[in-house]
Amino acid sequence: MSAEYKIGVIRGDGIGPEIVEQALKVLDAAAKKRGFFLSYTDIDMGGCSIDKYGVPLTDEAVDAAKASDAVLMGSIGGDAATSPWYQLEPSKRPEAGLLRIRKELGLFANLRPSVLYEELKDACPLAQATADKGFDLIIVRELTGGLYFGERYTKNYHGLETAVDTLSYDEAEIRRAAFKAFDIALKRRCHVTLVDKANVLDSSRLWRKVTTLVAEGYPDVKFDTMLVDNAAMQLVKDPAQFDVILTENMFGDILSDEAAMITGSIGMLPSASLNDSRFGLYEPSGGSAPDIAGQNIANPIAAILSASMMLRYSLDQDEAADDIDRAVKKVLEDGYRTNDIYSKGCKKVKTDKMGDEIAKRL
Repeated sequence: MSAEYKIGVIRGDGIGPEIVEQALKVLDAAAKKRGFFLSYTDIDMGGCSIDKYGVPLTDEAVDAAKASDAVLMGSIGGDAATSPWYQLEPSKRPEAGLLRIRKELGLFANLRPSVLYEELKDACPLAQATADKGFDLIIVRELTGGLYFGERYTKNYHGLETAVDTLSYDEAEIRRAAFKAFDIALKRRCHVTLVDKANVLDSSRLWRKVTTLVAEGYPDVKFDTMLVDNAAMQLVKDPAQFDVILTENMFGDILSDEAAMITGSIGMLPSASLNDSRFGLYEPSGGSAPDIAGQNIANPIAAILSASMMLRYSLDQDEAADDIDRAVKKVLEDGYRTNDIYSKGCKKVKTDKMGDEIAKRL
């Protein structure tokens, strides 16, 4: 009997619905080729949920996600300067839904690959010599602890408005993220770099202590550490030195976007957020890009590659994932480009055309 999987689909806001549509098109083509079946359940989250229900994520949406084998997501949020969503208190804004679903689903590890395709070296913003070396790294970001989930408040002290955000980690949170990073390294080039701020922060010193102990159980993996300010510089100076970067929540949030952009477009890179089982939430690394929403010009490749990661990490359909990865590479080799990665001599295409071309190669 052919396998059948239940996929939760969060189309989201901005360009989210456009790029998710292309990812589903490619998923269906891959499933047909390999003889398995996918059923989809739409789940509202973010601004679209606020518009419908007054909250960024309902209990029913959480239940639907939990009933799925995996969740594929587009993008959430809008323009903070103009959207009425950002006039609401922080707990009711679009991003609060994302934070909650990560907690509810136990998604403690975020995987963000950053790969410079040979065909896109001209779009890379780094120095030519750096781009010519190429790079293939992955950032493992702890996702449910740290500053974003600590106690926070704003109070008036002695006539001064004062805001407080607390950053805390316990050793168990750190240990499980470290294990995930080292396990991934074993399947790659066997090198883990812990990025922290251990010269200043107690939490970083605990990260360094716990991760060093975990590293002792992986004698075949090279382990080193780097301060976050230096890591930010090294990512633009020599990204090829990195294999697996392990870091805490806020540092990972910032560094993963930097790692995405040095590929030439944040629209090229997928991500996976995993829990202790095979369940994961898969989404492109970029944002909702409200300035280009509805114009059919967004790059859907990150969403399509996120779907590939979903097949690989949650559904155990490695052959189908390989098919999608090869199809993306072939489309790039054949010169198809969306506007964000276009260069002279290539064929500029719209969002839906890029999805069609990738699906065709399956």
